[in-house]
Amino acid sequence: MGDILIVDDERDIRELIGDILEDEGYTTRLAGNSNEAMAEINGEPPALMILDIWLKDSKMDGIDILKTVKRDNPDIPVVIISGHGNIEIAVAAIKQGAYDFIEKPFNIDQLLVVIRRAMETSRLRRENQSLKRREVQAAEMIGESPAFRTLAAQLDKVTKSNGRVMLTGPAGSGKEVAARYIHAKSNRATAPFVTVNCAGVAPETMEETLFGRETADRGVEPGLLEQAHGGVVYFDEVADMPSGTQSKILRVLVDQQFTRVGGTDRVRVDLRVISSTNRDLETEIAAGRFRQELFHRLNVVPIAVPSLEDRREDIPRLARHFIEACHKSQGLPQRDLSDEAVALLQTMVWPGNVRQLKNLVERVLILGDGSGPIEARELPQEAPRDDDGGDRVVLSGTLATMPLREAREAFEREYLLTQINRFGGNISRTASFVGMERSALHRKLKSLGVVTSAKGGARIAHVDDVDDEDEPAEARRVG
Repeated sequence: MGDILIVDDERDIRELIGDILEDEGYTTRLAGNSNEAMAEINGEPPALMILDIWLKDSKMDGIDILKTVKRDNPDIPVVIISGHGNIEIAVAAIKQGAYDFIEKPFNIDQLLVVIRRAMETSRLRRENQSLKRREVQAAEMIGESPAFRTLAAQLDKVTKSNGRVMLTGPAGSGKEVAARYIHAKSNRATAPFVTVNCAGVAPETMEETLFGRETADRGVEPGLLEQAHGGVVYFDEVADMPSGTQSKILRVLVDQQFTRVGGTDRVRVDLRVISSTNRDLETEIAAGRFRQELFHRLNVVPIAVPSLEDRREDIPRLARHFIEACHKSQGLPQRDLSDEAVALLQTMVWPGNVRQLKNLVERVLILGDGSGPIEARELPQEAPRDDDGGDRVVLSGTLATMPLREAREAFEREYLLTQINRFGGNISRTASFVGMERSALHRKLKSLGVVTSAKGGARIAHVDDVDDEDEPAEARRVG
């Protein structure tokens, strides 16, 4: 049922409790002083401890042992017993992390109830942690493009080591997924994966968040580093870490230990560190915003995570993955993608990268009005921006889904309509601007079905409606 360590300086008491618990099916170990207790704990941590507050001829009393256990083995439930109990002692024990406090002489049935509850609470906590870890392990890397294969190959090389990894790439490109992939494939896969959102924690609370704190009224409150003990701590957007915290994290990386805020005990941790950033850290160093020593400690293995635009081949597969995920998690329709929708997705600009694609898929599934394939008309048609700042023309709307001939005609039609209307219907000025002879422009407009007509005192270009027989012939001429 469970391994219970009984620590009491009275031999009769510890042996009596041991006999009773063994009759109930538990395995027990006995210790009469703090040295014996710590030797048992360090040899093999028990599933639960029954701990007397007052221990004769011992270097440590029960509260000292409790503090040490909760520092190094926080998952062990500890039940405090004492023949000199009072409210102050009980409160102090609970603040230091004890599960419960029982005063001697105690009722055996009461003790058994407390032990069962403590063991059940510990079991549920372990199951909850196990479920969270399975979620971490389920983080999938999706893709087959050359850029993706290069990334996956680099990640696979670092999974079996404990080397610190620095993931760089634009926001939303999947840096955390890459970090979780490293964790899930490593020998720490069953240990915690703890994320530190450096941009989301206020500078004044960052140290308490990382290192935890000790106060008289609330006792020990473990920080994220302590929670990650044995596993991976992931510093998301590490460039946003406050400068004061950077020096302390640097010391943790060197010593693998730290002191909680307000405390004096040194807390030892075994951590693998993975960091990420969407900034150029060398520029941040030059500007005095990031410590160069910390950069060198974190940047042992630099890995670049490509943007979505660098792996457009993966967009259909990613989109279908998100469709299936939304179906499983939210019950949204499991729709396919039409060829036109795929073509449009692959030609859109993605400043938000994979995260933007995921959000778009979810929005379309929520607002969609059918269960058939997602069509191009359901996707956003707004003109994207060209973030490159160069001369590249970015296709938008359904233009990207057309064959070359149709796309060229559609582009020419829209382009010339825009230019004619820009010059108030003046064909001569339009021809001069677009670099065509007036007669050649007339022929082109005729082939494209573009005409001008008077409207509100100005001439407006539009596409000729051949079915509108009521329109006068002169209104359909150009020029």
